[in-house]
Amino acid sequence: MNWTILLAVEAAETAKEGGLFDLDATLPIMALQFLLLVAILNGVFYKPLGKAIDDREELVRTNILSAKERLEKAQNLAKQYEQDLGETRKKAGETIAQAQAEAQKIAAAKIAEAQQEAQAQRDQAQKEIDEQKQSAFSSLESEVAVLSRQILSKILGTS
Repeated sequence: MNWTILLAVEAAETAKEGGLFDLDATLPIMALQFLLLVAILNGVFYKPLGKAIDDREELVRTNILSAKERLEKAQNLAKQYEQDLGETRKKAGETIAQAQAEAQKIAAAKIAEAQQEAQAQRDQAQKEIDEQKQSAFSSLESEVAVLSRQILSKILGTS
C-alpha cells in the first residue's frame, strides 16, 4: 500500500511539470519532423502523382482534340460523298432519260416504217384486186356477149 501511495504522489508531481502546452524543445523538433515529412511526401508521393495526373489530363486533351479533328474530317468526307452521290444520281437520271428518248425515237421510226410497209402492201393488194376485177369484168363481158348472142338467137329463133 505504501507503494501505491508513493506512485500516486509521483504521478501528481510529474503532472504539474508537463502541462497541455509545454513549450520546451519538443515543439520545434515536432515542427521540424512535420516539415521533413511534408517535404518527403511531396517529393516521393505528391509530385509523381501530380505529374501522372497532368500527363493523363494532357493525354485526354490530345485524344479529345484528335477525335474532334477526325469527326470533322469524317463529316466533310460524308458531305463530299453525298454531293458525289447526288451528282451521280443526276447523271444516271439524265442517261436514263436520254436512253428512253432514243428508244422512243427508234420505236417511232420502226412504227413509221411498219406503217409505210403496211401501206405499200395494202396498195399492192388493192392494185392486184383492181387488176383481178378488171380481168373478171373483161372475162364477164366476153361471156355476157356470148350469152347475149345465145339468148338473142334463141329468142329470135335463128340458129
